[in-house]
Amino acid sequence: MKALWYRWWHPWIFLIPTLIGLFVFRIGPIAFAFFMSFTDWNIMSHPRWVGLANYRELFQSDYFKEILANTFEFSAIYVSGVMVSGLILALLVNRKLRGVRIFRTMYFTPVVTSAVAVGIVWSWMLSPRYGIFNFVLEKLLGFEPPSWLGDEIWALPTVAFVQVWKMAGYYMIIFLAGLQHIPKHLYEAAKIDGASPWQSFWKITLPLLSPTTFFAFTIAIIDSFRNFEIIYTMTQGGPQYATTTLVYSVYVNAFVFYRMGYASAVAFVLLAIVAFLTWLNFLLKKHWVEYQY
Repeated sequence: MKALWYRWWHPWIFLIPTLIGLFVFRIGPIAFAFFMSFTDWNIMSHPRWVGLANYRELFQSDYFKEILANTFEFSAIYVSGVMVSGLILALLVNRKLRGVRIFRTMYFTPVVTSAVAVGIVWSWMLSPRYGIFNFVLEKLLGFEPPSWLGDEIWALPTVAFVQVWKMAGYYMIIFLAGLQHIPKHLYEAAKIDGASPWQSFWKITLPLLSPTTFFAFTIAIIDSFRNFEIIYTMTQGGPQYATTTLVYSVYVNAFVFYRMGYASAVAFVLLAIVAFLTWLNFLLKKHWVEYQY
C-alpha cells in the first residue's frame, strides 16, 4: 500500500541529480567527441566539418598501423600476465595459514599505489646507469643487460610487465573470491577417490572457476586498452613510438598537437575495438563458462 503522501514524481527527486551528472559528464562528452571526430578543430578556432577525412587519414597512416600493433601487443602481454599471476597469487593466499592476510595486503598494495609513483620507481630501478636490475645482471651474474626503456624491442614488454606487476593484486582478489565460492566437499571427494592436487586443480578448480575467469578476462581486456599513466610516466610513447598505444595517441594528438578531431576519431576507433572484443568474449563464453556446480 502506497503512503498517502506519495506522488509519482517523488522518485525523480532522487534520480534527477544522477541523471544530470550522467548526461553532463558522460553521455554529453561522448556525443560531443563523436561529433568532433568529423571536424577539424584546434581549440583556438571554430570546428570545421570535414566528414570522414579524419578516419581516412587514420586508416591510411603507417603510424596508426604501428600504434595499433603496439596496442594489441601490450594488451596480449597484460591480459595473459594479470590472468596468470592473479590466479597464482590467489591460489597461494587461499590457505588457512597464520599471517595470510598480511600477504594478501602486500600483494594488493601496488593496486592502490599511484601509477605515477610506480612508474617513477620502476624507471629508477630499470635505469641503465644506476638501476638495481642492471646492477644485478651485470655485476653479479655477468650478463650484458639491455636498455629496458631505451630499446625499441624491450620497451613495450617492460612497460607491460610493470603494469602487470601493479594490477596483479586486483585480479588476485577476483580469483580469490571465486576460489572461496567453490564447495570444499568436492575436493574432499576427489581426495578420497585418489585424485592428486594437480588433478583436482584441472578437474575441479579451473572448470568451476570459469565464471570468475570470464569476468576477470573481460575486465582485463577493457583495462588493457586504457592504460595510460605508466606509459606516460616511464617512456612517453618512446623510443620511436615503440610504446605508443591508441589511448596515448589520443592524448598526444589532443593535448600536444591540438588535433581534437583526429584525436576523437582515434578514441572512437579504440571504443569500437574494445566493444568488439567484449562482444566476442560474451559470444564465446557459452563454450567454456559453466555456471552450475
